[in-house]
Amino acid sequence: MPGLLSAMEGFCVIGVVILVGYMAARMRIGGPSAQMVLNKFSFFVSSPCLMFAILSKEPIFDIFHSSIVVAFLSAVAVGGLFLLLNRLHFHMDAADATIGALNSLYLNSNNIGLPIATYILGNPALVAPILVMQQAVFTPIGLTVLDVTTQGTVSVRRILAQPLHQPLLIGSLAGIAVSAISARTGWFVIPSFLFDPIDMIGDSAVPMILMAFGMSLHGSTPMRERSDRTAIVTVAVLKNVVMPIVAFALAYGLMGFRGPTLYACVVLAALPTGQNVYNYAARYNVGLTFARDGILLSTVTSPLVIALIAMLLS
Repeated sequence: MPGLLSAMEGFCVIGVVILVGYMAARMRIGGPSAQMVLNKFSFFVSSPCLMFAILSKEPIFDIFHSSIVVAFLSAVAVGGLFLLLNRLHFHMDAADATIGALNSLYLNSNNIGLPIATYILGNPALVAPILVMQQAVFTPIGLTVLDVTTQGTVSVRRILAQPLHQPLLIGSLAGIAVSAISARTGWFVIPSFLFDPIDMIGDSAVPMILMAFGMSLHGSTPMRERSDRTAIVTVAVLKNVVMPIVAFALAYGLMGFRGPTLYACVVLAALPTGQNVYNYAARYNVGLTFARDGILLSTVTSPLVIALIAMLLS
């Protein structure tokens, strides 16, 4: 299965970049603030450029493919299930519970999703609805909760203004707008001398996020805190096992998808948790260990789940 082998190669590439970040921290390259600098730059500059570059080039009808219904409902289901389990068992505060919910539902649609969509599913545009959904719905909601809970007060004005403080959402919406205008006019409306530098900056987002994640592993022992182990394993199971099962049920039963579309929905649901969740945790300085270990466990186990899905459905 050449596509499956290509996907495994993609996971290897990601692991190498994380390892580079770890080695850089171990060798003290960049000093003690290097991880923070990478996190902030990727959050405010390179990631918004990446979202704009990807979505502005996508045909507007591909961005809003009907598979977004499956992605949205399956994400809501597992995120809600984690919040229910937290209320019954884990008893985390609102900020940590938000990180847990994001760990359960947030897909790594960029640096893993794009290669898998390209090499296994044969269509990189399949991740576009997930990009839009996460940046336009789940990210603003999650960051609003983090903003409110870390500030200690609830401000309607701050909540309403929250989208203005989300560079990723602004970049995504700008890209969608350009895609719509380009479809209307019949040609790409951004000249190359403006688009190319944006695209170049966006290309730095994924390496920065991965290396910052690798830096966070230096000097720390994953799964060290006993009180968090059950929650970490839970979010990995929700993300890598429960979410694909829910996606299959929704795609097959609710939407009536068959063949490649059904296969794509289930494979994309099995993507590991996105490194952006750690980026958000670092941005608000909450749930850092929880976010890091959940992402790590999800990333390690996801290839096995995707390989099993490929054997069953491809």
